Amino acid sequence: MGSPIKKLIGQTAVYGLSSIVGRFLNYLLVPLYTSVFVPSEYGVVTELFAYAGFLMVFLTFGMETAYFRFSEKYDNPEKVFATAVSPILITSTIFIVTVILFSQNIANVLQYPDHKEYIIWFALIVGIDSITAIPFAKLRRENKALKFASFKFVSIGLNIGFNLFFLLLCPYLIKNNSLSFITSFYSEDVGVGYIFISNLIASSVVLALFIPDFLKTKYKISKSLLKQLFLYGFPLLFAGLAIMVNEVIDRILLKYLVVVPEGIENAHEYIMAQLGIYGANYKLSVLVVLFIQAFRYAAEPFFFSQEKETNAKNVYSSVMKYFVIFGLFIFLGIMLYIDIFKYFISNKEYWVGLGVVPILLVSNILLGVVYNLAIWYKLTDKTKWGAYIAGIGAVLTIIFNVLLIPKIGYFGAAWSHVISYSVMVLVSYFLGQKYYRINYPLKDIFIYVLLTVIIYVASLYNDFSGLVGYLINTILILIFIIFVLVKENLLFRILKIKK
Repeated sequence: MGSPIKKLIGQTAVYGLSSIVGRFLNYLLVPLYTSVFVPSEYGVVTELFAYAGFLMVFLTFGMETAYFRFSEKYDNPEKVFATAVSPILITSTIFIVTVILFSQNIANVLQYPDHKEYIIWFALIVGIDSITAIPFAKLRRENKALKFASFKFVSIGLNIGFNLFFLLLCPYLIKNNSLSFITSFYSEDVGVGYIFISNLIASSVVLALFIPDFLKTKYKISKSLLKQLFLYGFPLLFAGLAIMVNEVIDRILLKYLVVVPEGIENAHEYIMAQLGIYGANYKLSVLVVLFIQAFRYAAEPFFFSQEKETNAKNVYSSVMKYFVIFGLFIFLGIMLYIDIFKYFISNKEYWVGLGVVPILLVSNILLGVVYNLAIWYKLTDKTKWGAYIAGIGAVLTIIFNVLLIPKIGYFGAAWSHVISYSVMVLVSYFLGQKYYRINYPLKDIFIYVLLTVIIYVASLYNDFSGLVGYLINTILILIFIIFVLVKENLLFRILKIKK
């Protein structure tokens, strides 16, 4: 692996320290949520956070990528930052105020008429996170990965801490009559609302940490630069919204498309339970999701910085190959030890949905490939193609959700992801070969995918249980690792043996 790839891996590792390790700690809240709340209650959290993705894209309207692009092109990156962050400050504030004013109406539409406070807390979380998006992007652009990671850890630590405080400590203290004053601010009726409150506290503290950056910024906005940022970022807004359709629309549509079997007395509770089961099992694909997130944090500024290098396309090609290898390794790591991973969902009521996990893992790897391929239209300033490609995926996602969910429930939602992302990969690849040709190592990638399939299928025929079964699966994973090391000539480098 060349030095540019090593640099990307190093940056991905640092960003991963905050996103993967940190979010993994958040992931450990899933056993808490699934033990405290029944599937129908957890379905509320699953649904509302599905809307978060849409709203974050809408409120940042492509400014993150536009900021990266123009801060590299302009000699005054501070001016680019001020111009990029100002409209987000305005629109996010308007969003928060509007949602608060119409919170009851929105709660009625979402069928939570008695909990408009959920809507208010949720709007504050999304609005604040949108405001801090560009400051976080600035840290990435300036390669301040440690500061980025520390801020993320503060947010994650507070979120976890307050979840434990509200969902475990407070009920315990009340039950044992330890501290009577707890009842002055804690109520069991708030329920899943404490998940939103914990998130809100964490987001608010991070915003406070960025206040010095906001105060020292000279808000001399360049109208011509703002126009260029909008022209570059606006297609990415539509691309982002379409991508969010691909990523989260299933958790929104499930509520309206799931067919309730005959004999079910409480249809609404059944539907929300299906949503909760799907949402909890979706968390088991979180390692791939977090790997993709950490990769994107590091890769976007990295790709732009490599553009002027003579071997840039070779670097992009290698990045794709190693991305797929790591993604396949995570797939095997989860699926070959699914009997262990399933215990992150502490309530066995949720285990009925474990069958969707391999499907979701595959879909998320495909999504990561889509992000890799996206470099061609970002570097050629043809961002409108990003919107077209994501739009095609969004249409397919909606169509197949509508067709499959009524027939096979949340399994239909999972397969819709695979179909949509597969088509997006093909369209983006062939267009990229036309406008910005990169010779990706398709043969090598195919070999790694085929090996992964063979190993996974072999693991399904492993009828041994306990330590023997885990030993066999461990040997299967070691076969994958050794094959990669030998084929990529990494084993010789590791052992310091010249071939």
